[in-house]
Amino acid sequence: MSKHSIPLAGVIGYPVAHSLSPRLHGHWLQRYGIKGHYVPLEVHPDDLVEVLGAMGRMGFVGANVTIPHKETVLRLADQVTDRATLIGAANTLTFRSDGTIFADNTDGYGFIENLRQRARGWDPRGGPAAVIGAGGAARAVIVSLLDAGVPEIRLTNRTRLRADQLKSEFGARIVVYDWVHMNAMLDGAATLVNTTSQGMEGQTPLKINLEELPKTALVTDIVYTPLRTPLLAAAEDAGFQTVDGLGMLLHQAVPGFQRWFGQRPEVDEDLRNVVLG
Repeated sequence: MSKHSIPLAGVIGYPVAHSLSPRLHGHWLQRYGIKGHYVPLEVHPDDLVEVLGAMGRMGFVGANVTIPHKETVLRLADQVTDRATLIGAANTLTFRSDGTIFADNTDGYGFIENLRQRARGWDPRGGPAAVIGAGGAARAVIVSLLDAGVPEIRLTNRTRLRADQLKSEFGARIVVYDWVHMNAMLDGAATLVNTTSQGMEGQTPLKINLEELPKTALVTDIVYTPLRTPLLAAAEDAGFQTVDGLGMLLHQAVPGFQRWFGQRPEVDEDLRNVVLG
C-alpha cells in the first residue's frame, strides 16, 4: 500500500447486513478525522480463501470476522495470537504489507473491558464465576476470566458433553454442573454470565432463580438485543449490579481499529448512542 492510499477495513460474514460494526468503526473514523472506510463484506464460505487472498492487494489493512467464518480464518491466517488459538476462533484480521495475514481474537478482551468500565468495584478474583453456555462465545469468556484471575469457573450447558470438553481443555479451575442444577452453582458466586442466546429477541428467556446468588454479585449477559434481557431485568429488580452486552461489542473493536488506523479509540456514551442508533 502506498503512503497516499486510503486504508480500508470491513467486517466479513454471511450474512452480514445486521452487523453494527460499520456504524461503530465509521463513527470512530469520523471522530478522529481519519481518511479511511469500513464496509460490510458478505462473503460466501466457498469464496473465503479467494477473498482473503485478495484483500491486502485491494488496500485493506484489516477486517473483523463474524459467523460463520471465525473458526475457518484461524486456519487460513499466517500468524495467530495465543488467545485466538485458545479460543479456537478469530474475529480480527490484519493484512500486513508483506502479504501475510495476522489473526487475533478480541472477544474476551471486550468482555472483560466492558465489566471493568461499567461495573463499580468488580474484582474478578473476588469469587467464583458462574457461566451459562459452552459455545464459541463461552470459550472467549472463559479464557478471559481465567486470565483475569477468577479462582473458579462453574459451567453449565444444556448438553453436558460440551461443558465437559471445555473442562478437559481448560483444566481444574472449571467445575461442571448439570443444566438442571443451574441454580445450585450460584451459591457463593461473585459473577454470573449468560453466554447463550436465551433471552435474545425471538428466543425463550433463561429459566433461572437468582435466590442463591449473593447480593454483591455482578450479573451480565453478552446478548445486546434487547439491551435489557429478561435475566438482566430480573437481576436489576432483585437489586443486583448488572452490565449489558453492548459494551463487549464496543470494546472488542478497539484493538483492531488501533492496529489498522493507528489511533486508540475511546468507548463512551456517545459511541453507545450512535451504535444503538
